[in-house]
Amino acid sequence: MSDEKIIIVEGGSDRKRLARILAEPVEIICTNGTVSPYRLEELLAPYEEQELYVFVDADEDGEKTRTLFKRAFPAAIHLYTEKVYREVETTPYKVLAAILLGADFKIRPEYLF
Repeated sequence: MSDEKIIIVEGGSDRKRLARILAEPVEIICTNGTVSPYRLEELLAPYEEQELYVFVDADEDGEKTRTLFKRAFPAAIHLYTEKVYREVETTPYKVLAAILLGADFKIRPEYLF
């Protein structure tokens, strides 16, 4: 596997929020909501050799997307926001930083506890 990491999120706001925290170059791809298995394969075909991380909301749509990923890309690593925040976009930066740090991402120091 390549040492390049790819994070899959649902929307542009999620992407901006994570990009602000990360201290390493990481491709962040938006699904723009619920996707079909075909669209998912098409979206991720160029990234087959990279390490895939799925970071979607803790709501019904997020769980549907996560289920699709588990079927189509069983090797993908799933990151979870706390249910109390429901969405990646509304999760506090320090909480996101802790989740990403736990998955061995490099985080900007100002977001660390």
